[in-house]
Amino acid sequence: MPQPGPVARPRPASGLGAARVIGLTGRMLMVGLTGGIGSGKSAVASRLAALGAVIIDADRIAREVVAPGSAGLAEIVAAFSDRVLDGQGALDRAALGSIVFADEAARRRLEAITHPRVRARTVELAAAAPRDAIVVNDVPLLVEVGLAPTYHLVVVVQTAVTTRVERLARDRGMDRAEAERRIAAQADDARREAAADVLLTNDGTLDELHAAVDALWHERLVPYERNVRERRAARPERVVPTGPDPTWPRQYARLAARIRHAVGPDLRLDHIGSTAVPGLAAKDVIDIQLTVPSLAEADGPLAERLADAGFPRLPGDWWDSAPGSGRWEKRLHGSADPGRPVCLHLREAGSPGWRYALLMRDHLRADPSQRAAYPRLRREPAASAPDGVTCGTREDPGLDEEHLRAEEWAAKTGWRP
Repeated sequence: MPQPGPVARPRPASGLGAARVIGLTGRMLMVGLTGGIGSGKSAVASRLAALGAVIIDADRIAREVVAPGSAGLAEIVAAFSDRVLDGQGALDRAALGSIVFADEAARRRLEAITHPRVRARTVELAAAAPRDAIVVNDVPLLVEVGLAPTYHLVVVVQTAVTTRVERLARDRGMDRAEAERRIAAQADDARREAAADVLLTNDGTLDELHAAVDALWHERLVPYERNVRERRAARPERVVPTGPDPTWPRQYARLAARIRHAVGPDLRLDHIGSTAVPGLAAKDVIDIQLTVPSLAEADGPLAERLADAGFPRLPGDWWDSAPGSGRWEKRLHGSADPGRPVCLHLREAGSPGWRYALLMRDHLRADPSQRAAYPRLRREPAASAPDGVTCGTREDPGLDEEHLRAEEWAAKTGWRP
C-alpha cells in the first residue's frame, strides 16, 4: 500500500521480570524467555548462557526473596500459616504449591507478596550487567502477568502437553494429576504463541534444540544487541513481496505494545500500509504510524525512548509525497531487530500525510475490488526500487486515480480518520 516519501522476517511459576526493564537499562538488549512448566525452557537458558548471555532467573530470585529469615517468608507465613514451612523453618515449596495451584485467589495472594520483590532484584541484576550484554530474563509467568511489551524480544519455548507431563514425571517425580494441574494453572500455548516474537518448539532432541538456539543467537540476538547499542536500524539485504500473511496483525499488535510501553498511553498508534489490509500481498515490512502533536516533539526525548525500545531514528530528512500533492515532512524510525523489518512513521496529527495513510488503508479494507487491483498499481514502481526495506511512496504512476477513488469513497461514506 502506498505510504505517502523517499526510501529509507518474524517471530511478540513464581517469578516476575521487572516492569519497564527496557527504560531502566537504556541501550542494553533485554530478552524475555518463557515457556510452560516442563517445556525445556531451562535447557534453552543454559544454552544461551553458554553462548554468552547474562541470565536472570526469576525462579532463582523468587527463592532468594523467601529464604529463611527474609521479610518475604514472614509475609507468606502470615498469609498461609506455618503449614507452608518445613522442619527447619524454610519454605516447603511443595506444601505451598498444593495450596496455590488449587486456589486462584491463594495464588494471587502469593504473587502479591513475591512479585514486587522479584521485580526489584531483577532491576538490580540487569543494571549490573555489562553495557553490551544480551540479558535474558527467564520468567515462567511472563505472559500471565503481561510483561511481554517490556522486552525487546520475547522467546517462547513450546512443547506438546503430553511430552511435558512425561518430563515432569521423569525429572521431578510428579504424578500425572499434579503435573496436569500445574500446566492448567499457566497460560495455554495459544496465549504464549501470541506473545512470541520467536517460537522454539522442543519436541525433538536436545541437539535439535541447541541448533535452533545457536541460530537465534548468531543470526538475531547478536546483531540486534549491536544495533540497539549503536542506535542503528537493521537493513535486510532484500525484502521481497510475499503473499498475504495472516499473522501480520498479530505481529503489529506485539510491536505496538512495545512502542506503547516506551512512549506512554497518550499517543495514537495505527497499523498502516499493505500489511494492514487483509488479503493483500505485500513486502514483509510492518508499517506503523505514530501520531505526534508536532515534529518538534518527535525530535525530543520521544526519539530516545523509541531508540531504547529498539526503534532508532533513520538519519536524514524524510517526507511523504502523494501523487501531485507536494511534500509533507515527517520523522522515520526503523527496527533494530534484523528479524522484523519495521517502518515507524511519526506524523503530525491532522497533517496531509497522516490523513493519506489512514484513508488509503481504510479504503482498501472496505473495498475488495480496489484491493484486488492495488498490487498491479504498485508492481512497476516496486520492481524498480532498490533491494531492502522501503518506507514510503514515491511518485507512483496510477496512484492518482486510486487516491481520487479513495477521496470519493470518503465523501460518500462520511469517513473520518
